[in-house]
Order: sequence, then structure tokens, then C-alpha cells
Amino acid sequence: MTDYVGSCLCGAVKFEVHGDFDSFYLCHCRYCQKDTGSAHAANLFSQSARLVWLAGEEAVASYTLPGTRHQKCFCRTCGSAVPNTHIPGLLVVPAGCLDSELSRVPTAHLFTSSRAAWDHALGDMPEFSGLPKAT
Repeated sequence: MTDYVGSCLCGAVKFEVHGDFDSFYLCHCRYCQKDTGSAHAANLFSQSARLVWLAGEEAVASYTLPGTRHQKCFCRTCGSAVPNTHIPGLLVVPAGCLDSELSRVPTAHLFTSSRAAWDHALGDMPEFSGLPKAT
């Protein structure tokens, strides 16, 4: 069994996850693009891991898109995505909110038919270890 720790951007929300993740999906649906502001969401799923709030549970808010099952939990202060336990028997943890090293790689891409047009050639772009120098 593995333990993970995580937090939001401002540090108001802190948590531990006790147990293992069953899967790690990169979701390219339009809803995930909208709520992350990026090409996809990166979420870990577990049916057996246990979430323990260490701080800031009262700062966690959630939003469910009307007429869908799409839901996001976030810190009320900084807006960072945080774990979601609203689906009975399922823990959903945004991979980016983990402070612990995550050794597993994503299981699969989901909803690739909705993939952003600019997401197709990202592997061919230059890489920088920080901000590039201004030209």
C-alpha cells in the first residue's frame, strides 16, 4: 500500500491518500478542457484508497455541470483542483495536486475525439527547463 500527500496552490487544503490508485487517465473531453484551461485533465482513480483531510476541508467547494456527471472539487481560495469523493465508492485525485512523487504513467487517453487541435504535435516542440529568454 502506498501513501501520498497533496495540497492546493495556496496551501489551505492539505490531504493524504492511503492506498493505491487503480487507474490514471488523461481526459480530453470538452468539459475537462474547460475546467482545466488546458488540453486535458490528469486524474487518478481508486475504489479502495482512503482520503484523509489534514487541513482545509471546509475550504473545498464543488461544482457539477448541470445535466452531466462532470464534477470538479476545488479550493475556494486559490481555485486549485483537489480530490473528489462525491461519487460513492470512488476517489478521484487530480494528479497535479499531489506533492508526493508519482511513479506511475497514465493508463490511457480518454475522449480523444474531442482532443484540442493544438494538442496533436506537442511532442515535436522545443523544451525549456524554465522560462525561455526574451528575444
